[in-house]
Amino acid sequence: MSDEELKPRYHQQRRLKQAKLQRQIRRSQKRLVRLRIMLRLIILIILISLIFLILKMPQWRLPANTFDSLDSPALEIVNNRIVPSQKILSALRRNQVPSQPIFLVKTDHLKKSITQLEPVQNVYIRRFWFPARLQIIVVERNPIVTITPDVNVPPIAFFSADGKLIGREYMPLAPDYKTVLVVTYGTGDDYRNWDSKKVTTFRKISNLVETETGEKVEYIDYRNPKDVYIKIPSANIRLGSINAGVFDKIQRLPSLLPQLKMLNKKVKYIDLRWETSYIKLDE
Repeated sequence: MSDEELKPRYHQQRRLKQAKLQRQIRRSQKRLVRLRIMLRLIILIILISLIFLILKMPQWRLPANTFDSLDSPALEIVNNRIVPSQKILSALRRNQVPSQPIFLVKTDHLKKSITQLEPVQNVYIRRFWFPARLQIIVVERNPIVTITPDVNVPPIAFFSADGKLIGREYMPLAPDYKTVLVVTYGTGDDYRNWDSKKVTTFRKISNLVETETGEKVEYIDYRNPKDVYIKIPSANIRLGSINAGVFDKIQRLPSLLPQLKMLNKKVKYIDLRWETSYIKLDE
């Protein structure tokens, strides 16, 4: 055959080889795509299985006995000084221990149970994820006035700064609480009816007396609301009734106290009831 006759056959064979090579390349590419898809699917299945297994671990959930005792490692109660931890635990027991993972637990119902305790003003609940545990942070009301029926009887109740009366079950308070001790029988002006304004007035009177005298107020005798006494270490101060002019009366004390040291007689009280204050001697 001549060269002219061989050329068409050569080109035809070359095109066939190129087409065959292209088909092989396409098949290889398809196999690679399928392999990649399969690998991705396998990896996805493995990841989902791992996540599922991790989430099924018991450490993500609170133990069923979390509210059984204060020794539970999954429960911590902090910042409570007035309300015993056991009372907070009892409030928590009104609720079931959540069974879902800790990051899905809603704590509103736990907070509501604790804030029903009278001295509790607010509650913050922190959730720790692994291992699952709760931290109860208690914000208590601030005591400013304590109530007693007699000077020699321990206080039976206290008022907080917002005028909330807290009863005997949360007494006594820790000694470092600085409160104003008010002695009252509850007759004439029943302390159970006092509001925050009344309570704040007692604190203001006590603070002013301490500022003017430099002495600590031991108690305010309110057993007769029309004839009120304030006891400080050096004297008994007779105020009379508490009204708008009581703060002006107290400001007379700095001029009267030095006279006590000059007297050689026993003083009964300093009388601030009238325009002219005087020292009453004990006859």
